[in-house]
Amino acid sequence: IIFCGPMRLIPIMAQQKELQIGVAGQAVILNCRGIPQGTGVTWKYSKALIFSKGKATMTDRSEINPTSKHLKVLDLRLSDAGIYTCEYGSHTVSISLHVFKLTISLDGHFLPNEVPKLTLMQNSTHPLPNLNITLFNNNNKIVRPKLLQNETPQKYTLMLKQLEATDSGTWMCHIRSDSPLINQNISFDVKVLGFQNADSERKYATADSTVILSWYLNFQQIKWKEGFTGQMNWKQQESATAHELLDFNVTARGEQHETKKISRFRFEIPESKPESTIQVELSKVHFNHSGQYQCQLAYNGRHTQSKIELVVMKVSADPVGPLSRGAEMTLICQVSSPLPSNAHLLWKHMNGTPIDIKKSKQHEVKVEVKVSTAGLWSCHLIEDNDSKISLNYIVEEAPVWLSYVVIGASVGGSVLVFGLACLCIISGISWQRRRQRAKRMARARQYLLENKTCQCQQ
Repeated sequence: IIFCGPMRLIPIMAQQKELQIGVAGQAVILNCRGIPQGTGVTWKYSKALIFSKGKATMTDRSEINPTSKHLKVLDLRLSDAGIYTCEYGSHTVSISLHVFKLTISLDGHFLPNEVPKLTLMQNSTHPLPNLNITLFNNNNKIVRPKLLQNETPQKYTLMLKQLEATDSGTWMCHIRSDSPLINQNISFDVKVLGFQNADSERKYATADSTVILSWYLNFQQIKWKEGFTGQMNWKQQESATAHELLDFNVTARGEQHETKKISRFRFEIPESKPESTIQVELSKVHFNHSGQYQCQLAYNGRHTQSKIELVVMKVSADPVGPLSRGAEMTLICQVSSPLPSNAHLLWKHMNGTPIDIKKSKQHEVKVEVKVSTAGLWSCHLIEDNDSKISLNYIVEEAPVWLSYVVIGASVGGSVLVFGLACLCIISGISWQRRRQRAKRMARARQYLLENKTCQCQQ
């Protein structure tokens, strides 16, 4: 959509000849100055009759104001440039119409990271001037495009930078020339369909909590009037196979429809959520829910996407249970995937001293701390010196009687083991003695048998 700025008449010759600027696609009003009231006028274009006494002989794109006698040309075209004359009586007013046409690639409808191309053309009966062109973005800041080598003074082609969703809005093209004097603004709309989220972000969650992942679409905000589709996928790792969780479509009237796909893990689409939002709700998250959630939208065969990486943190103890007097316990805090370089895990004894702190090393997925006293321990996930999430673990001290039971059981167990060892040794010795006695008796019987045989032979 292109809008023209206010039209002004600029004298360029002494004989009542004026310059007027028009923009293609818009309307322009050519003024016939100094006409006495009730006087009939004749409008000509390049000496060809357009209007005579209120009757049009040009096209249905032209009309005359019955009161002011001004000529209005609708849906202006480059070919409409030229000399228009208004005649009344013996007076003639000549107007030179200089027409600009500004077009933007893809009709001004883009996705993030696409590069728009602007084409500015001009037409006039006079020699075409060299133009100075300045672009202003939707925040009224100067944008410096790359000017492609123009083939003729009639055509200028400019390449802009890669767009972001925040670039949506009304931009301004300022055109200036010293001879003839031209100072004209042409507005044009840039619409970048996308997400208000970042291209990639990370979300932290504690185990067994409820997590809502949200993607905010900007189609209503930028008044996007075209239909588009999209889907949301999940994969646990970058190299893993993606699983489709849901797909959606938005009609040209802005109606949004979502369809849940069959998935191997449970999730819900919240019934009440903000408009223009894609959301999924995960209950009691665990390590198997972690990974990359990617929302993708498609328009006219082109795609854009936004990714949320879900990192889950949990804490545990080894061994589990109350801490007996004199015993040790290992507290473990771990996350489902490696942390970025600006993040780490931190164990902190809430009732302890500054030395009761254990910090993970860079890119480590877990940190362990050995404790020998009861108290409240808290594990924090720190990113850029800011605690994103935390989980507490209470180390309970075993009752005194339980300690005695444990000690007694340990002592009793030791005595039992010692007794069993002694019994085994005694049994072993006794068995060895019985075996040796049996061997001696066997030798004695053999000896007697041999002596008896000898006596009978004598």
